[in-house]
Amino acid sequence: MIHRLGVVRSPALAVPLPPTLELDACYRYCEALCRARHHNYPVASIFARSELRKHIFALFAFARVADDFADEASYEGRRARELDRWEEQLHDAYRGRAQHPVFVALADTADRFALPITEFTELLSGFRTDLERRRYATFDELRAYTRQAAEPVGRLVLYIGGYRAPELHAYADDLSTALAVARLVQDIPADWNRGRVYLPAEDLRHFGVTEADIASRRVSHAVGNLVRYEVARTRALFERARPLVDVVGPDLAVELALMWHGGMRILEKIEHVGAKLFAERPHLGAADKAIVLARAVAWRGETLPPRTIHLVQRFLDRR
Repeated sequence: MIHRLGVVRSPALAVPLPPTLELDACYRYCEALCRARHHNYPVASIFARSELRKHIFALFAFARVADDFADEASYEGRRARELDRWEEQLHDAYRGRAQHPVFVALADTADRFALPITEFTELLSGFRTDLERRRYATFDELRAYTRQAAEPVGRLVLYIGGYRAPELHAYADDLSTALAVARLVQDIPADWNRGRVYLPAEDLRHFGVTEADIASRRVSHAVGNLVRYEVARTRALFERARPLVDVVGPDLAVELALMWHGGMRILEKIEHVGAKLFAERPHLGAADKAIVLARAVAWRGETLPPRTIHLVQRFLDRR
């Protein structure tokens, strides 16, 4: 039996379940789930080594559905129950009893790359934190949250690429947290509507900004100062993670560079909005994505072969 899980953010983007649990169909389902959602950076882009892409989609599909359980209005009143069921299915998948397309694909990926189940259970712990905690006193507390809700994804991507060195995982942790914090800053009003404030209370106090300012979508110099600080700290996290892209091989280098530049570009957009951040959500348009792509493929100063230029054009055409 296939359980109907993973409702997307808009009914117009609904992804139908595959008619069978045939492995390739399950991987295609994971890809469709990921493509049906907006990201500041591409997930499993055409620049990742072809044999790795479907496995990256499986990872992000698992996380995407779990995130929806914690966030989407359609799960109100049953969020914890759905997360518990998702974890039960995770354990079943590791025992060879997967019954949902995401877990059929994930079980295959986990087996091929010896992925530890602890990274997935840690992610679920992070999503459960969203059900229990609505405020963070300090950035250290927020970082403790992203260690669960974001950093396991970066480590899992490295596992799939065959990278297990602890120093590389430290870079990946910084990159994952930087991406997560950039998104949290980008989505302050939306999270307010969900009853959550991820901006550390110590930062709000220091810059003289209140939760009432968020609620009223206030535009002020104080908000602008706060935004500059949050951007600067998040940018520093991206810089700490920068060596990762220089170290990994071509199988993941452009993929990770797209994530890095995508996050840095949204920080530029947040910085530009500045004092209006509570009233005007920054986002990446087609021109921004082209800039991100150009910066990512030029990271190492390599001359692009004709085949890669063709892939670049395809990528831009699909955005």
